[in-house]
Amino acid sequence: MTAEILAGPASVPSASSEPVPPPLVGPQTSAAAIPQAKVSPLAKSLLGHKWLVALAVLGLLLAGYFGYRYLNGTAVPVELVQRADLLKTVVASGHIESPYRVEIASQITGTVVSVAVREGEVVRRGQPLILLRSDELQNIAAQARAAEAQASARVRQVSELSLPQALEAERSAQASLLGTQQIYDRTSALLPKGFVTRAYFDEVTRNRDIARTQVVVAQTQIRSARAGGSGLAAATADLQQARASSAAAQSRLGDATIAAPRDGVLISRSVERGAVVVPGATLMLLSPGGDMQIVLQIDERNLSRIAIGQTARVSADAYPQAHFAAKVAYINPGIDIARASATVKLTVTDPPAYLRQNMTVSVDIETARRADVLSLPGSAVRDALTPAPWVMVIENGRAVRRPVRLGLQGDQRIEILSGVAKGAQVIPATSEIAVGDRVRAAAR
Repeated sequence: MTAEILAGPASVPSASSEPVPPPLVGPQTSAAAIPQAKVSPLAKSLLGHKWLVALAVLGLLLAGYFGYRYLNGTAVPVELVQRADLLKTVVASGHIESPYRVEIASQITGTVVSVAVREGEVVRRGQPLILLRSDELQNIAAQARAAEAQASARVRQVSELSLPQALEAERSAQASLLGTQQIYDRTSALLPKGFVTRAYFDEVTRNRDIARTQVVVAQTQIRSARAGGSGLAAATADLQQARASSAAAQSRLGDATIAAPRDGVLISRSVERGAVVVPGATLMLLSPGGDMQIVLQIDERNLSRIAIGQTARVSADAYPQAHFAAKVAYINPGIDIARASATVKLTVTDPPAYLRQNMTVSVDIETARRADVLSLPGSAVRDALTPAPWVMVIENGRAVRRPVRLGLQGDQRIEILSGVAKGAQVIPATSEIAVGDRVRAAAR
């Protein structure tokens, strides 16, 4: 009895006793002491076929994706038909040069004494550039001046001395003629009466004739010495010839100093001190200041778009951020068969200060312009170069083909004359969407 009472609390808990916690699983607890969870047969079957489950999940996802695409359409980027300004240009590269260049050469043969300028210097009209040795030319000029002075003195001599002498000679001849004529008259009256001999009468007649001749000579000298007379005319002609010779000698002396014919920039020089120069050989090349021009080679395929008077936007390769204006001024009527191009020249009326000879420039010649017209990017128009261009637009969630009529084809956009309205959503030609596909515009 005692033994049952003592063993009772350990085997049968009383109602008032606290619940006994479950046994802890410790390091020394055996695995057999842990109860195993029960797994259903279906779970065991699924766990045994994991790859089937993955395939089923993937199939559900694909079905959802394609179902969404079918119901909502493929998202594609679109271009909107909108109004814009269109510009069409011809792009070419060329170089800067003056409308013409001045070749500076010597007019005489001579030795260079000095060269006063260097390449790149700005020169003014009349500024000395090259000096030649001029000793011999100075002597020739001095001789010509002396000859001119002598001829001038001869003219003065005719006017101031010869004429008075001729007038005095005429008065003396007239007096002599008067005396001899009186003697002749008296002798003529006495000869028939026999008071004078025939020999004396002949002598009187001869003296009268000599006096008449002297009068004629004196009168001729007077006419010669007066203005318009041969003597003064000859002296005047000699003076003019002397003056011309002096001017020529002075001019040749001036040729010993080679000066700038006009304002400009010296772009090349091929002469040095001590060199012997000959007439016609180019010594320097001068680029006149003022207007500049651009010389381009335009592909013959673009010639139909180029016209005199078109404006252009130009930038120098050395200053790509700076731009200036130019205008088409000349189109060569001939074609360079080797390059299949034509020479086109543009004038630069207000050249910037940084422009230099032979500088390379890029030119955009404006050939056409349209303001505020319906347009699309060129990539959105299909078969744009054929007689039947068209676009693919989104209508009611599908890709629809719409023929269009095109206008100006600018550098970036093409004018749409008819076929689609402003705001239409156009699928670019690079898209792989086919006509009839369900599509929607992708968010921009």
